[in-house]
Amino acid sequence: MEVLNDLVGYSNLKIYQNSDWFSFSLDSVLLPNFVTIKSDVKLIVDFCTGNAPIPLILSTKTLPTTKIIGVEIQEDIYNLAKKTIFYNKLEDRIFIYNKDINDLSNDDIAFGTVDIILCNPPYFKFLDTSNINNDVHKTIARHEVKINLEQIVKKAFFLLKNGGIIALVHRTERLVEIIKLLESSNFAVKKIRFVYPKKGKESNLVLIEARKNGNDGLKVLSPLIVHDNLGNYTTEVLKMFE
Repeated sequence: MEVLNDLVGYSNLKIYQNSDWFSFSLDSVLLPNFVTIKSDVKLIVDFCTGNAPIPLILSTKTLPTTKIIGVEIQEDIYNLAKKTIFYNKLEDRIFIYNKDINDLSNDDIAFGTVDIILCNPPYFKFLDTSNINNDVHKTIARHEVKINLEQIVKKAFFLLKNGGIIALVHRTERLVEIIKLLESSNFAVKKIRFVYPKKGKESNLVLIEARKNGNDGLKVLSPLIVHDNLGNYTTEVLKMFE
């Protein structure tokens, strides 16, 4: 069922969702609050944008002159994103493409012009033994059916300026694979932050930032704890909603 909700704690922003397909998660709030955004950023692209939560949040963190593009392969989800952008009167700043990331051409987004690429990708590899959901929307969002990490990194390299940033949120268990892939693709991993559901638990998510043709020099930030012992969001997470 299609509904219009507040964008988590952003009371001035609304987002269209369909509860039968999937709803965006906290991951889409963590990533735009993690990535380094300088004041001179002109173009940001969000791969696997879904119903556009990341572009919406980015619109609150960038100048009105910053162009934000979201790319979503599923037409149904793309339509939700378009309605969301129109409802929030952001169609002069945020542009949504209904395309496969692999098919993005120089005509869509000029190669070597993007300052930042973000991606909250499907987390799980797609194998013959994969336990997938019967709903195709959920399957594509969660499993590497249409796009995989290598394809995301390869396309990001073509689109980004020299020194441009790619930022990912992913499962911690795939961190080694992600770092190897980025480094073999001429990205320098610059910043990592581990996310923990609660204090005393193992990290289940990791935030990663890398630069195209960047220099060595990695920062590992302090742990990000999502919930306190009572199950409420921690103060740091709540501040991301302000």
